[in-house]
Amino acid sequence: MSDPDLDVIEVPIEGELDLHTFAPTDVKDLVAEYVEAAAGRGLDEIRVIHGKGTGALRRLVHGVLERHPLVVAFRLCDEQEGGWGATKVTLRPPRTKS
Repeated sequence: MSDPDLDVIEVPIEGELDLHTFAPTDVKDLVAEYVEAAAGRGLDEIRVIHGKGTGALRRLVHGVLERHPLVVAFRLCDEQEGGWGATKVTLRPPRTKS
């Protein structure tokens, strides 16, 4: 029997991160790692789906985005993009090592 704490979940880097299936304790690292992976793949924009709920998860996501060096800007999505249950993030490309 496998230990669920040791299971690794592969998240495809396709421009959208849906946090509904993740534990809140995993979100900080997951969002930061997803931003880095997306920027590394050349994506200039991603959407993070955090849900509406109480707003706690949204605040946690926005806190990570505010401090991340690869995030240029972020905003709540408009109604066509998922409304205030999702955040649109603009990324800068990662620096290349010389």
